[in-house]
This record gives sequence, structure tokens and C-alpha cells, in this order.
Amino acid sequence: MSKIVRALSADGSVLCAAVDSTDIVNEIHRIHKTSPVASAALGRLATAGVIMGSLMKNERDLLTLRVSGGGPAGVLTVTADYKGNVRCCAGKYNVDLPPNAAGKLDVAGYVGKEGLLGVIRDTGLKEPYSAQIPLISGEIAEDITSYYATSEQIPTVCALGVLVERDWSIKAAGGYLLQLLPPVEEEKIEFIENNIKKMQSVTEMLENGMTAKEIALAGLEGLAGNILDEWEVFYKCDCSRERTSELLSSLGKDELRSLSESGENIEVCCHFCDKKYHFEPNEIKYK
Repeated sequence: MSKIVRALSADGSVLCAAVDSTDIVNEIHRIHKTSPVASAALGRLATAGVIMGSLMKNERDLLTLRVSGGGPAGVLTVTADYKGNVRCCAGKYNVDLPPNAAGKLDVAGYVGKEGLLGVIRDTGLKEPYSAQIPLISGEIAEDITSYYATSEQIPTVCALGVLVERDWSIKAAGGYLLQLLPPVEEEKIEFIENNIKKMQSVTEMLENGMTAKEIALAGLEGLAGNILDEWEVFYKCDCSRERTSELLSSLGKDELRSLSESGENIEVCCHFCDKKYHFEPNEIKYK
């Protein structure tokens, strides 16, 4: 059971959102049959999507994170709704890389470092909010932190982690986001910096039995943190046969005619959940 928890300091100046996303990342591995390094990269980005999605306000708000770093992963995409439910895909999932210099999964090698992080928020306005920043590491957490500092001018610390078992299943996954809310007070920055120094890595905290609630409160230690709310989050795809049919209809007239006249059934696979939809030639309309 994956759960998001949001906590706030007593004076309302610091927010900490934390999530145990182990079940979600295991679902990513199950659906996409990801290698360990792909599980780590997609798991981190999906975990960031859970947290950032949970910070949106309205029921129809949608968040998209897109990372194109030039690595063997291709483009990594995560979408999240306002409750933090996510889905994701990548260009290539079964990539095997040697450990990095620190002896850990080489997420930056899989993602690439020469590219962009894109953030799109569709809040129902005429045009969605969209921003792109250069990747600074390809490790995901540092890039999310850089996005908030560069595009939203909000002092933020993001920490993400995925621990992969020898059988490639996910032993632990999660993350937290600490934000200083305006007006920013310098003394609060010192509190946060000290707390972060004392906290273990995300996967170490989860391995040691800490819950998302305990992680959120640890980020606010010394600030009289209070839990605002918590709820379960899921890997959730909203594809359907009807939506897939609409997608087919958006193809060009000549291509639709060719599909209809081929006499063969058409199979369309969802990139996010691998569900397959089948259409008979007479279901393809091109007039």
C-alpha cells in the first residue's frame, strides 16, 4: 500500500510531503518489465510525480513530467492526477548498465545528462503551464530541486530513492519534498539544512521501518510539524477502448483507409499500462 502524507510546520512556513511508493514502483516493474536501473529511474520520477501531483488543488488538474536526457532510456514520461495517482512510460526498459563510480545503479547513465526536464500543469485554463529546465545531473531528485529553484523560485529539497532486490523486484521506494513557503525566513533554512543532514537516505529510512508519516515529521523536526492529511496512492492508467478509438480516429484519412481495407484486425497497445485493444477493419472509420 503506497501512501502520501503532507505535513506543515506549526507556523505554516515549511511544508513536507513524503510518500512510500514501494507498491507503485513494483507495479511499474511488473507492467514494463524494467531492468534494475530502469526501475530506479522511472521509480524516482514516478515518486516525484506522486508528490507534485498531490500538491495540485483541483480534481481535474493533471501534471506531466518529461525527461529527455539523451541516454538509452529515451524519453521518460510520468503523468499524475491531483491525488498523486501516477502512470509512466519510457523509450526503453530493459537496459543493463554497470554500477556508477559509487557502486550504485547508474540512473544518470540510463537517463542521460544532456537534455531537459519538462513540467506541464494542466489546470483547466486556456493554456497549460509549461516549463523546461536543463538537467543538472540526470539523477531526478536534483533535477526536481533545480526546477523549483529555477522556474518557481521556491526553496525546495527533493529526495528520492528506489532499492531493487536481486530478483529485480522493489524492496523499498519513496521520497520527500521539503518546501519553504513565502515569506522565506533564513532561520528556517538552517533548520531544514540541519534536519536533512540528520536524516538517512530515503531507502535507508524505509528499510529501517519508518513510515511516510514519520519521514514527513522528521523533515520538520524542531518546527512542531503537524500532519495535514494522508491517503493511498496508486499506479493508475485511465486508458479505455473508447479513448483508444478516438486516438485511432485522429490518424490521417489515407492511413485510416489503409487500415480499414487491409482486412486485418488492428491491435493498439497502451504505452502506460501495456493493455491491448483490438479493432476489426470495419470498425475503422475514415470518411
